[in-house]
Amino acid sequence: MSAVPTLPPLDTAIDLALLALIAVLLLLSSLSFACVIHLCLKSRSAPHLGNFNSLWTVRLLLVSSTALWALVELLRVPFFRRRYLVPFLPFLTESQQADICRFHSVLSLGLCEPVFLLTALFLVNVSIKKQDPCRLWALAFVFGACLPLLFLQILFVFYQPIYLLLPEIFGRSTYVSKDAFGNETVLCTYPLMSIIVFGAFGITYSLCFLLSCWKVMSLVINKGLRTRIYVLAMAVLVSLPLEILLLGVSVMWMPDRAVYKVLELGVFLCTLACTVAGEGILVIRPIMDTLAAGGECCQWSPDQRPAREEDRIPQAEEVGVKV
Repeated sequence: MSAVPTLPPLDTAIDLALLALIAVLLLLSSLSFACVIHLCLKSRSAPHLGNFNSLWTVRLLLVSSTALWALVELLRVPFFRRRYLVPFLPFLTESQQADICRFHSVLSLGLCEPVFLLTALFLVNVSIKKQDPCRLWALAFVFGACLPLLFLQILFVFYQPIYLLLPEIFGRSTYVSKDAFGNETVLCTYPLMSIIVFGAFGITYSLCFLLSCWKVMSLVINKGLRTRIYVLAMAVLVSLPLEILLLGVSVMWMPDRAVYKVLELGVFLCTLACTVAGEGILVIRPIMDTLAAGGECCQWSPDQRPAREEDRIPQAEEVGVKV
């Protein structure tokens, strides 16, 4: 029986940091899920909240895509695979571990991140609509826009004959590393073609998201809501291009190099910033504001006046994104 290969100190530290951040993101997603379900149940006993709960399925899609991305990232962390996946599935061959890396690349760049980003874009766009669209239309918009990207990712990752005339780096999704004792470890990486496809999507998306945020900012008066839109826009419009840049630069090093590990951590932090800002601003905070505003509406009497504009809680109609 071969011993489980050990990781260098830097690799171990980065992997443990990734696992801790993934755990935090899963906890935040659980909180977001609980908030959506709580509002859904609350709206049944409070009719005045019913109008602001029409997009609960879209919010659940945003939370679900975030949680799925966090779980998929576990497949890429060598420490997790060595300590938990390989001992639990000892029959996995190097070829099968390579397939796991390919699935990670497709699910991460072709499904989880695009679904999250497109759902966030939909929620921002619908925030300035007077009427909420049909839920089926929302799901059709997200998955309809995501399917072409997912198809291209599957094609470029799994259909290897495409790369017969191209350098290996264009289609390489795995790298076998050997330690000082000769133990081999399968490391996951992103094929250059997958990065190019995701980069094209990211550039197009950033322009659309910038335009949507500009439209919302032109209509929002409340300072608190303007601040939220600024934070969300900065999180997406800075993190997404930076993630694409780091992905593109990372192909210059082998996955077992320290520089690659640092770039890999940077890519993760960029996506983490987007997801945390998205869940906090598009899910948790609007629901909290809606519940608070709904409670105030029930407590006000006809001769009472609301607090001053700068002190009061934004009403549900004024929340940056409809709930």
